[in-house]
Amino acid sequence: MSAGGAFGGNRGLRPVPPEKGIFPLDHLHECDLEKKEYLSCLKTYGHKSEKCRQFSKKYLQCRMEKNLMAKQDLSELGFGKSSEMEASVGKEHSEK
Repeated sequence: MSAGGAFGGNRGLRPVPPEKGIFPLDHLHECDLEKKEYLSCLKTYGHKSEKCRQFSKKYLQCRMEKNLMAKQDLSELGFGKSSEMEASVGKEHSEK
C-alpha cells in the first residue's frame, strides 16, 4: 500500500467541481455590510425573504464584484429588471 493513499493522497478518484451555489466564504469580510443589511431585513420581516429581495440582490452583486462567486445575470438568479423590482416594492408599500 502506498503512503499517499493512506493519508489522503490520490486514490484514483477524479476531483469533482462544486455544485452551483457553492462558492468561497468571505474570509476578508468584503461583503459584510450587505450581508448584515440582508440579515437585519430578514429579522425585521420575520424571515420573509420576498420583503428583502433588494438586499439579497445587493449582496449577490457584491459577491460577484469581489469574485466570491461566478458572475451571472441576475435574471438567472430570480431577479427581474430593476423597474419591475421598484414597481413591486412601491405596490407593497401602498397596500399597507
